[in-house]
Amino acid sequence: MAPTSKPTTTPINCKLLLIGNSSVGKSSLLLRFSDEQWLPEDESSATIGVDFRVHKMEIKGKKVKLSIWDTAGQERFRTITSSYYRGAQGIILVYDVSNRESFDALPRWYSELETYVSNSVVKILVGNKVDKEFSRQVSTVEGQQFAKRMNSLFIEASAKTAIGVNEAFQEVVERILDTPELWDGAAGRSGGQGTSGGRGGMPGGVQVVGLSDSQTQGQGQESGCAC
Repeated sequence: MAPTSKPTTTPINCKLLLIGNSSVGKSSLLLRFSDEQWLPEDESSATIGVDFRVHKMEIKGKKVKLSIWDTAGQERFRTITSSYYRGAQGIILVYDVSNRESFDALPRWYSELETYVSNSVVKILVGNKVDKEFSRQVSTVEGQQFAKRMNSLFIEASAKTAIGVNEAFQEVVERILDTPELWDGAAGRSGGQGTSGGRGGMPGGVQVVGLSDSQTQGQGQESGCAC
């Protein structure tokens, strides 16, 4: 009798999107989470368009492949990044606890979410740069209360010291896994997809590999977009 091979476990594909004002530390959070690195502010530069990282992890016994999109916060890039909301299962909204303006801008970001994503998409509000406690302008309680009103998870973090960074991403993924409608049916499907059906990719030239067909349902057959 021929030996039976062990069944392979196909990772669940999850798309996460980082949004928020410019300079709140979105790219720093992603770099700390994906590469366990941190760049001082004077060495980092503003994201142009969209950056992209893939990160694999295991949560609750399930293998998860994260496609994490880091968007530019500058207003002039909004027409570019709005297309990246499609297929997102988790949204990470970031503000700087030492910058009141970045917190006051959150209603505009949530209004944008109402336009581009469904209510079932998991959202977490992240108050970044808690290492700047001496210059804090937004209290923890105020952040918690706002997140509760917006039906979002909440955590404070520091990309510099790594406090709360892994927890932020993990909480989002755990909530996604607890919401089967966001990912059920993705596991077990194979074959990568380009971002534009082979027509050159999305703005910024980023190609997404390994996202499932289920993430493109409802987006139209012509686009072939898995992002």
